[in-house]
Amino acid sequence: MKIAIIGTGNVGGALAKGFAKVGHEVLLGVRNPTDHKIKTLLDADARISAHEIREASEKAEVILLAIPPAAIFEIAQNLGNVTDKIIIDASNSVFVKPEPYLHVCAALRDLKPEVHLVKCFNTTGYENMENPHYGDTAIDMYVAGDSEQAKKVARTLAQEIGFGQVYDFGGFDKIPLIEQFAMVWINLAIMQKEGRNMAFQILKR
Repeated sequence: MKIAIIGTGNVGGALAKGFAKVGHEVLLGVRNPTDHKIKTLLDADARISAHEIREASEKAEVILLAIPPAAIFEIAQNLGNVTDKIIIDASNSVFVKPEPYLHVCAALRDLKPEVHLVKCFNTTGYENMENPHYGDTAIDMYVAGDSEQAKKVARTLAQEIGFGQVYDFGGFDKIPLIEQFAMVWINLAIMQKEGRNMAFQILKR
């Protein structure tokens, strides 16, 4: 599968390496494909390449956004023709919102109504995306959104890179809830200083 990743920070970088490692072709969508700052990612795996945002998104089957929420307006203008493509939103609008919208998916629903949206890869730190295993235990991942097709792809990708169960939070109306769940991890790991090497797993009797 060809996956465009827009946003090459910690989360985007971790997912780029993870997807490439399991055999996907990763197209980094960046303003300047020759920027030396992305060299480490390009050197990590031959399946990772750098392109302008429009080229990456138009060539890809799936687009993952790991961006600051306010950047969505500029990014949406640069995506090009993405009709019927899957967009995975890995951002969080818990501190800064893409005003006047509550979250990135809400903005995208207006800006790019032709795509299939899913929220995923936003509920834990990049360290857990690089290594979602604690001993023999694979930690959980979560999805939300109205597109069953997009949820299926996100679930498959999460499990391919090592996550265990992928739980469905529900439809588009549950996106604020899954972002608040991300805030639980942020609060415990960072604000309460439990450390970033912690994760959640749902237990059932």
